[in-house]
Amino acid sequence: MQLLQPELALGSILPAQLYDGPFAGARVPAKRLQVAILALVAVALAAPGLCSSARASAWELDPAATRIAFSVKNLSVAYVDGTFRLASGRVVLDDGDLSRSTIEAVIDAGSVDTDEPKRDAHLRSADFLDVTRYPTIAFRSTRIEQADSDHWKVTGDLTLRGTTRSVVLDVQRSTAEGSRASAHASTTIDRRDFGITYSGYAVGKQVAITIDAVGIKSPADAPPG
Repeated sequence: MQLLQPELALGSILPAQLYDGPFAGARVPAKRLQVAILALVAVALAAPGLCSSARASAWELDPAATRIAFSVKNLSVAYVDGTFRLASGRVVLDDGDLSRSTIEAVIDAGSVDTDEPKRDAHLRSADFLDVTRYPTIAFRSTRIEQADSDHWKVTGDLTLRGTTRSVVLDVQRSTAEGSRASAHASTTIDRRDFGITYSGYAVGKQVAITIDAVGIKSPADAPPG
């Protein structure tokens, strides 16, 4: 659709003395001023579309449906598996600029569960998680890169036992339906990087972490942060 004819007489929009006379102390040729005004009109017409594309969608992670699991080798033979409970989490996705998207999550460190009460009590002690001093584990993304249509690399700061280290999550989307979506994430950390240096019982150093997250879309889209 042609919004303005190139040869539109500006006298129908502005008084002749403005576009054909002095402007800010100098005489501006009518043709040049006409082009400038047309450009301003075009920008004004395009602005609403630019603003709308900058909106983002916000998702609250569902603690009841999200599962956080870990696995560590014990005695170099068997694996000990366990879970944590998500306390809270939020994802803000900006489809127009993925770098403006953010992921935040807080985990209840005291919720560690390996289905063995004595071992769980030991894991909560100062030998491992020290939950009395550090009751939560936190993650905040610093960079999100899309590998393909349903695969992302999420770099972020993981704070565990009072120490913060950068980790990379491998994230894959599982399903998205209506106001609910799920994703699977995985990473491996070295517990010694977070000050967990206990060496009894030949406990493994590498901890594999998997997250099956379920997000619920907020009632209204949120602007990018």
